[in-house]
Amino acid sequence: MNGLGNQIIVVDMRGRGDRVTAAAAIAIDGTPGTKFDQIMAIHDPKIPGTVAYVDIINSDGTRAQACGNGMRCVVQALTKEQGRQQFTFETVAGILFGEERDDGLVTVDMGTPKLAWYEIPLAEEFADTRKIELQIGPIDAPVLHSPSVASMGNPHATFWVNQDVWSYALDRFGPMLENHPIFPERANISIAQVMAPDKIILRTWERGAGLTEACGTAACAALVNGARTRRTARAATVTVPGGDLFIEWRDDDHVVLTGAAELEWTGTLDPLSGLWARNEVAA
Repeated sequence: MNGLGNQIIVVDMRGRGDRVTAAAAIAIDGTPGTKFDQIMAIHDPKIPGTVAYVDIINSDGTRAQACGNGMRCVVQALTKEQGRQQFTFETVAGILFGEERDDGLVTVDMGTPKLAWYEIPLAEEFADTRKIELQIGPIDAPVLHSPSVASMGNPHATFWVNQDVWSYALDRFGPMLENHPIFPERANISIAQVMAPDKIILRTWERGAGLTEACGTAACAALVNGARTRRTARAATVTVPGGDLFIEWRDDDHVVLTGAAELEWTGTLDPLSGLWARNEVAA
């Protein structure tokens, strides 16, 4: 599946006791035709009242705490399977709620942002995470500097720029910043340009996946960081390379993400070895 071009593999692991291995994820990503950003593995629910436990695996085999675009794909897949539109999921990041709307778009309640330095987490204390000391480039003329940082279940750094986000070599800066010592759990790195209070342009280097067409949690973090630095309103369209996401930071502190999801093909997969076979191409 894909969420605005964010390549997602949804794997049905219900009724099984094993998990998708890191080796399998790396093998799948290394195979032509199955490169992906995240695997969303649907397991039997652990908590009463939830429909499933969702395990999220990056293309480098590491685990992720949250993936907004991937959750939209899971909601759409289960809507087709079960004939209902509302779901409650358990993830490492907590309980998430998702719904496929009548217009086909999918909304996911991504929960509340974490804004304290130790919650994100950062390796050192910052009283104000709206602007931390971090830069790339010469000290007197940095290329990127002073990001806003937040957690949407996973760590995010939003660098604010005044020019075209495509003019920055994110493929070069992204790996360095993702692995900067200030981020003990690594971080997703985004470059954001505010076009209007309700319009953000965003590019993201995704932790464990690299450059991506879309990152839902990065879009959520950008909106939160934009609102708390008074760059944006509390609701905005975030345009990523794959298209538009609508993000709202509600008065109850929950961040809600709305966007498209699309089935590309179905198949079978060995979660231990990564061997796969494609069955059906979506119409």
